[in-house]
Parts: sequence; structure tokens; C-alpha cells
Amino acid sequence: MKEGLIPAVLGTAVTASGVALRGKYPMAAAAVAGFGLAHVVLGAIDLVEHRRNGKME
Repeated sequence: MKEGLIPAVLGTAVTASGVALRGKYPMAAAAVAGFGLAHVVLGAIDLVEHRRNGKME
């Protein structure tokens, strides 16, 4: 499995959860969505870095 794919998918799910909480708990929703977006970014960086190095599995 490609390194970085799991954090990117997990971050997408967490971001969606944060957006779903937006109406009831706006501060918590912003924190959860930000945490999820950070995972998406870090996973994408891992995917691009390993593609550039030619370490595709």
C-alpha cells in the first residue's frame, strides 16, 4: 500500500466529520476539520515525495 494514503483517507473522513458538526458545535467543528485537513496535507506530501523518489509499490 502506498505510504501516505492512509493519512490522506483518514484526514478526509475526519474533515467530513468536522464539517458535519458545524451547526451544533462550531468551535469543535473548526478544530476537528483543521486536524483532518492537516492529515490530508501530510498524506499528500508523503504520496508526492515517494512518487518523486520512484518508490512506488
